[in-house]
Amino acid sequence: MLKVIGTIVVIGVAGVLVAAAVQPDHFQVKRSATIDAPPDRIYALISDFHRWRSWSPYEKLDPGMRRTYSGAEHGVGSVYEWAGNSKAGQGRMEITRAPRASEVAIRLDFVKPIAAHNVATFTFEPRGDATTVTWTMDGPTPYVGKIIHLFVDMDRLVGRDFETGLANLKTIAER
Repeated sequence: MLKVIGTIVVIGVAGVLVAAAVQPDHFQVKRSATIDAPPDRIYALISDFHRWRSWSPYEKLDPGMRRTYSGAEHGVGSVYEWAGNSKAGQGRMEITRAPRASEVAIRLDFVKPIAAHNVATFTFEPRGDATTVTWTMDGPTPYVGKIIHLFVDMDRLVGRDFETGLANLKTIAER
């Protein structure tokens, strides 16, 4: 009986390892929302890390989170570092590209709970008096991440946060 159970466990583990090996090496999470505001107004909320506290869902994960701002006041070269509880984790963001009112690209480095190096991008597409804002996160998927992705739907998990953030952004930008 123990041999049968052991064999089943070994086959199960081998199956997970093989399934992980064939997963994509890259991931992307993307969500969009149309906001009744001009691109400049939305751009100002995103290109200035000091203003993220008003709309980012990640800012509410730890009320005691330590925040450090450095570099440029806003736009390219602006840096935001955080360290918080196990939900907020620890990391660093730096704006690397920010053509006025069309895009904000951010190098996003997570330190804790799991180290990861991704790129977050916000694009702004004018639509009459409104703007379609698209929030995208791209990154490599190392082998351990591939195993995790077999059990955790990252698109749904992170996508839900993006949807909340875009809804918050909409509320603030439309005031």
